[in-house]
This record gives sequence, C-alpha cells and structure tokens, in this order.
Amino acid sequence: MNSPREPFVKPVPLLDLRPTQITVGMREVHEKRKRWQQTTDKKGAEFLGKHMIPVVQGPKGRHYVIDHHHLGLALIQSGVKDVLISVVADLESLEKEAFWIFLDNRALMHPYDQDGRRRGFEDIPKSLTDLIDDPFRSLAGELRRAGGYAKDTTPFAEFLWADFMRRRIKRKLVEDDFSQALEKALELAKSLDANFLPGWCGPCPED
Repeated sequence: MNSPREPFVKPVPLLDLRPTQITVGMREVHEKRKRWQQTTDKKGAEFLGKHMIPVVQGPKGRHYVIDHHHLGLALIQSGVKDVLISVVADLESLEKEAFWIFLDNRALMHPYDQDGRRRGFEDIPKSLTDLIDDPFRSLAGELRRAGGYAKDTTPFAEFLWADFMRRRIKRKLVEDDFSQALEKALELAKSLDANFLPGWCGPCPED
C-alpha cells in the first residue's frame, strides 16, 4: 500500500467523490453551508486551499472520502463544483470486497445507518448527495461545541456519542425541540454512564 499523502494539484469534481459512511447530521451540513455562504470569494478560495478532502484511492481509481463528509456535502449544496483532495492511501489494486474489508479494519469507514444499525458495504451511498440524515449525529456535534465532551482523535468519535444519545433520548425530541434535547444530552454526557466514550470530561463537581 502506498501512502503518498500528496494533494492533487488539479481540482476534482465533488460529485465524483464517494463516501465511506451512510449518514451525516444534516443540521451540521446546514451550519457549514451557512458559514460558507457568508464567506467572501477570496477567503473562500483560501479556505478550500487549507481544507483539502482526505481520500483513499480505491478500485477503478475512484476517490473515497474518509473525513469531511459534512463539508463536502455543504459545498455541493452551495454550488461548489471542484475541490482539492489529499490521497492518504492508494488501494486501487485491491478488489472491491478486499478494499472495503481493509477500510473496515482500519476504522476508515462507518457502515451504520440512521438507526445505528450496521449495514452491508453495498449500502454505503455512491455519492455524497445520497448521504442520509442522522439527527443524533447533529446532536453529538453540537454537544461537543457546547463543552459536553472534548475533541478526540478516536475515529468516528461523534458517531459513538450519537449512538450513546440515541439509546437515551427520543428521536422525536431531537427533531422537535433540539435545544431541550441538547440540555438533556449535556446532563447525560457528564454522567458516569458515558465514561467509556472518547473525550469524556467527567461528572460536574457538586457545589
């Protein structure tokens, strides 16, 4: 396996990039889209130059996104056509099944649906535009920004927090009253029940 870690000088069409997960938090995508639309042309170009999409080159030379799925989808929805990519591994020589098994074993993919159920590799969308909304992923992202847990390098840490909240907060509450769901998530995040999760900050000290 080659790991060139070199960016493509030539921009790649965003619609040609393939995801390695099934879901995103659409609320997160919307927030990234709003921030992008408020960016000037000059700063936008600088931003894209500093935020290359990391990919793995797979069978038939296709590029599979291993991070920044939310950003990629937000850019597509904003009308951005091309993006610079950084190829972190060249796995083009692998057959399709071996390719997915490799990604799975290296924690470079997340084949879980909007209900937290593991699905087959064939269920992973072929385009970023086909990613499915998981409101608990949005809740996990907002929970981290609110100080519920610390940023962590564990792969798919936000999805682990999302699954934790999924089992304790009703989906209807997240969809109908996000603020209240976040308050409940903050309480749960400080509980000892969450101490196995990446970035756990511990229970709040009592007054």
